[in-house]
Amino acid sequence: MPPNTHASPLESLQRDLPSRVGPWSAAGKDRFFNAETLFGYINGGTEVYRAYNLRQCLSRRYSVSGGPSILLDIFDMGSSEDAYGVFTHDLDGDKFAIGQDGRLRPGWLSFWQDRFFVSIYTEEETEAAQNAVIEIGQKVAASIGSTGARPELISRLPAAGLQSDRVRYLHHPVVLNFHYYLSDENLLHISPDTKVALADYRFDNQTATFLLVQYPTAEAAIRSQEKFLKYYIPDANARGVALLENGRWTAIRRIDNLLAIVLEADSEARAEALLDNMP
Repeated sequence: MPPNTHASPLESLQRDLPSRVGPWSAAGKDRFFNAETLFGYINGGTEVYRAYNLRQCLSRRYSVSGGPSILLDIFDMGSSEDAYGVFTHDLDGDKFAIGQDGRLRPGWLSFWQDRFFVSIYTEEETEAAQNAVIEIGQKVAASIGSTGARPELISRLPAAGLQSDRVRYLHHPVVLNFHYYLSDENLLHISPDTKVALADYRFDNQTATFLLVQYPTAEAAIRSQEKFLKYYIPDANARGVALLENGRWTAIRRIDNLLAIVLEADSEARAEALLDNMP
């Protein structure tokens, strides 16, 4: 693909997208949306994309006579970190070898690759439509070509017990509260300047939820640690460990500009072990 300094990444990618897959063909003109105009296209999910710094969205409809339409949406998130992050907002479905970390559900395929998040949806689930969805996804992944790196913060999660397919990455308090309600107040001062990983753990019959927040400075991490201790676990012991009202344990520890928080664990020992085993 020849370079074009005047074209956006999606406009450059657009030239390589398939115009036809089997009996399905592109219908009408592709549509482009930005963080403001996306409200008119997606109902109820726009804020998630905005929380991950959406740059632009390309939408293409494929149609076939007598069959369901297929909708291809490619979101340019500006970075591989945010493409990975918005992908992790919905981790349902079966793993599928397409793009990066592909997920396949009835009638819907999604994956991230490089700086892009890709969603392909058929309005009616049929075997032919599902096969076309997969073929479109394969062609889009090939057109993107390059891959992206996961956020470096993910590598700081303790390895033992980590459910690698249940890791989420974010930097907005609303997204955190969607997956794990912490408080109406932004206790941890999560902002575009912070990087957050939320992960599920399993150990035989025990489970835990782990939160890791990276701040721009150690001073910012200290302020958030103090606020979390004061308002969320005021009864914590000197090690920052507390028993919650639901009978589970939480613990917090600061490592320079990182805050590691076990939000819930089945035992005090498990909560402290997770913090001790951070790489």
